[in-house]
Amino acid sequence: MSNPTAAMLVIGDEILSGRTRDSNMHHLAGELTKRGIRLTEVRVVPDDRKAIIDAVRALSEACDWVFTSGGIGPTHDDITADCIAEAFGVPLDVREDARALLAAHASARGNELNEARLRMARIPEGATLIDNPISAAPGFTLNNVHVMAGVPTIFEAMVAGVLPTLAGGTPLLSQSLTIRRPEGEVAAPLRTLAEEFADLSVGSYPFVRDGAYGTNIVIRGTDASRVDAAMTRLAAMFPEATA
Repeated sequence: MSNPTAAMLVIGDEILSGRTRDSNMHHLAGELTKRGIRLTEVRVVPDDRKAIIDAVRALSEACDWVFTSGGIGPTHDDITADCIAEAFGVPLDVREDARALLAAHASARGNELNEARLRMARIPEGATLIDNPISAAPGFTLNNVHVMAGVPTIFEAMVAGVLPTLAGGTPLLSQSLTIRRPEGEVAAPLRTLAEEFADLSVGSYPFVRDGAYGTNIVIRGTDASRVDAAMTRLAAMFPEATA
């Protein structure tokens, strides 16, 4: 496929410790699929400067777009902006447009724009701001890296603002079939199908329901006629299957 590619970098000790369940990856994957952008890799790293910098550099070189979540808040362990700036070798400082957004938000709520909140106005030189309609503190885009908040509602709002600006590809289509047989019994015919339709993705996902084994088969591709043809062939292989 020639669709653009993307990677996601999830940043935060709380994710790796199991304290916080990440939902941002699931949301981003679905939205990218609609845009015809292939999510090819997801990495999770701690709040560690070297780990973040190394991952940003590697993913930026490997993919058309990189989306990060987490680490742009007001506390001492929010170091993502610092790391992005270092990864690309540019200065980081409080930017006046970002400061103005935070000042207006704080004033409207009777809060002080203190030193901690002002940390969220530090933007790498050359970056463009990503709008945050929920809490005002902006994300930013530098080169091909989109830096976003980890809070799911804010992350989702930022994704909604960024995706329309990106060139997408052909949306990925999918169809599925449920076969009431264990995966070991369907593996050989599926291999034949996958070889016959090498331009498509044929996925096999086993399950156990009411004590019985079964397999969900999902066929994905960008050509609707090819997906339809593969599903017709699959249904003929397993006439007892259900959609």
